[in-house]
Amino acid sequence: MKILMVNKFLYPNGGSETYMFKLSEQLKRMGHEVQFFGMESEERCVGNRVNAYTDNMNFHGGSKLSKLTYPLKTIYSSDARKKIRLVLDDFQPDAIHMNNFNFQLTPSIILEMDKWRRETEHSCKILYTAHDSQLVCPNHLMYHDNKVCQDCLGGHFSRCINKKCIHGSMFRSALGYAEATYWQHRKVYGLIDTIICCSHFMKKALDTNPILANRTIVMHNFIDKVDVSSANEKQDYVLYFGRYSDEKGVRVMIEASKMLPNVQFVFAGRGPLEAEVNGAANIKNVGFQSGEALNKLIREARISVCPSICYENCPLAILESITHGTPVIGSNIGGIPELIIDGVDGLLFESGNAADLSKKISTLWNDRSKLDAYTKACHDVSFANAEEYAQSLMPYYGA
Repeated sequence: MKILMVNKFLYPNGGSETYMFKLSEQLKRMGHEVQFFGMESEERCVGNRVNAYTDNMNFHGGSKLSKLTYPLKTIYSSDARKKIRLVLDDFQPDAIHMNNFNFQLTPSIILEMDKWRRETEHSCKILYTAHDSQLVCPNHLMYHDNKVCQDCLGGHFSRCINKKCIHGSMFRSALGYAEATYWQHRKVYGLIDTIICCSHFMKKALDTNPILANRTIVMHNFIDKVDVSSANEKQDYVLYFGRYSDEKGVRVMIEASKMLPNVQFVFAGRGPLEAEVNGAANIKNVGFQSGEALNKLIREARISVCPSICYENCPLAILESITHGTPVIGSNIGGIPELIIDGVDGLLFESGNAADLSKKISTLWNDRSKLDAYTKACHDVSFANAEEYAQSLMPYYGA
């Protein structure tokens, strides 16, 4: 099969790019041909045969003139439509798999995909993996003012303006409202054949829109299996790895650490709350880690914590921790409870409640027999790997 992967960034930048690159490599190993469409960038590491990409849109730089035109271009991009048509005419994919396309590519590319397959009578499936809630929430997070929010579900997008949900800006929030309302009116998402939700939570949110409801399926993210037979001996620390920011629950984690002065915490990451992390007496900040260095930290941790106060979809940190044999204590919010078997391979705590988090950490930390049982249970958990995930996609690709 010929599969066109669509994502605004065509270089490693976050979870959606990791997903796209790993899935693409697996599809290639299975004998499929894969090309890519997205935004041009000096960092771009994949592409397409005709070298057609949208212009680089840098919202934090560029000329004054370009900044003036950005608002309209973030809603509708004639450049993106023209460029993707070049790719479609040349590659003639059997399936188009979209990931993050907002702002730089815009939903206008979906109109061109559907126009192309109608004009050419080429059988081509259009899929979209919902890494966030952009189809039902103008700020894409269902999170505002340090609280979760579902006010816009059901198409009530004007509430985004009233609450200034996008960066606290009336103008940006109005722009988000305009984008969501325009494409809702055009019913463009009804042209997508399959919407892959990474959690049941996300499916429930998207299903509040009748246009989306009959197109959603649930497929939790995949992760490579690891050999834990020769795993390193556990060390005495509790691990957090990820972005140091409010929505990730880092302040909650810091408060919990203060209630447990005899427990060593290790933080691996970076972000705006780094000073607060460094100021905690029993937190060792090892900075951003990746590859084997991060894997080693995960394997050797007694406990891993996912303390988010925002709606996580299917956090890779939990999949990685359990796969490496490390029990997870996670907040009872979003898609997190779908990945942790409470009381078996981890524990759930009340989101945002530092006292409850410290209690759950203490429960496992002070009962090593229970902790060992949770660790053993992690070894029995089996998430889908890349090959299994790709095989499950084949019917939706039209194979």
